[in-house]
Amino acid sequence: MEEKNRFQSINAVTISIAHLLHDIYSSFLAPILPLLIEKLSISYASAGFLTVAQRLPSLLNPVIGLVADKFSVRYFIIVTPSITAISMSLLGVAPNYYVLVGLLFIMGISATLFHVPAPVMMKRVSGNRIGMGMSFFMFAGESARTIGPLIILGAVSLWGLEGTYKLIPIGLACSLILFVRIRNIRISDEFNRESSEISITSTMKKVMPTFKTLAAFTFSRALMRGALTIFLPVYMSSKGASIWMAGVSLSVVQLSGAAGTIFSGTISDRIGRKTTLMVTAIFSPVLMWLFMMVEGVLLFPLLLIMGLFLLAPMPVMLATVNELKNEHPAFVNGIYMMINFVINSAAIMLIGFMGDKIGLEITYKISAIVALSAIPIILRMKPEL
Repeated sequence: MEEKNRFQSINAVTISIAHLLHDIYSSFLAPILPLLIEKLSISYASAGFLTVAQRLPSLLNPVIGLVADKFSVRYFIIVTPSITAISMSLLGVAPNYYVLVGLLFIMGISATLFHVPAPVMMKRVSGNRIGMGMSFFMFAGESARTIGPLIILGAVSLWGLEGTYKLIPIGLACSLILFVRIRNIRISDEFNRESSEISITSTMKKVMPTFKTLAAFTFSRALMRGALTIFLPVYMSSKGASIWMAGVSLSVVQLSGAAGTIFSGTISDRIGRKTTLMVTAIFSPVLMWLFMMVEGVLLFPLLLIMGLFLLAPMPVMLATVNELKNEHPAFVNGIYMMINFVINSAAIMLIGFMGDKIGLEITYKISAIVALSAIPIILRMKPEL
């Protein structure tokens, strides 16, 4: 029992590094989105659909979760960085919009195969410190979205937009390293036995009340999150910033967001999930409104502070999902990630349509106002969260 409750630092770091390597490549789209819009002459709405195509395979999350509950899936985590590296490094050479969508869809399949089992693996090595484990996991992912834009923009500067395919060998090497490190981590065996006798319907009835609350909270913040991540380089470019300035702005948000994720999960272990979410719900929209008002030297410090609160809820919600007592943990995690996909993809598409119709400036203001609705949602959450 003591071993089961112990936080396994080496395994937690290994899984986090796998997340880092995978998500560096998956973060290539947003920084070069202004260049792709110009190259292929696509609208904001079409640009928004690119992210939807990237996330569309997330609809398969519950199916992947069922597979993960019954079979060893650590090889998913080993192979997927290579698949993601190949598809995302070829974005620059895509001759038309449809090829671009196809590459992003392939990447989405790879991301689904990685992200459904990985948090469950992290839960199994976190013992009784699940919040801390999810902070490790999310810190790696958000760090990747800080590093990724810098790598892809550096590649564009060196080789041009159509030379980014030269990044593929690094991804292949990553999978080789992960094979050496992860192939002996056997975590799924324990819960394979648990899931055999309990029906999926019973599990869903048990977790649905929590899912409804988390879905409402995610919906309230989805416009704001999409605006300040996917569309931030486009917004900055529309305000006259260079492609490097726009890309660095995204990296700043993701860097501070990474710091927010490493602290928020651990803090929520101490002060409670509900209290932690309330703090982020209050500060995020206020900071976004200030961001739209400032210019010059104040911009980057504000982006740093804003990122801390913008992404902080993610490990808290992941910890909440993985604390739910059920016999199909990967399936439940897959359902949660599918809900996230539907809500966030719809929000990104809506931002694109609104940007075309009323401009990104007004769209950003509306996003900040809508995000305030997270506060009453949290007030209605169960006290034990």
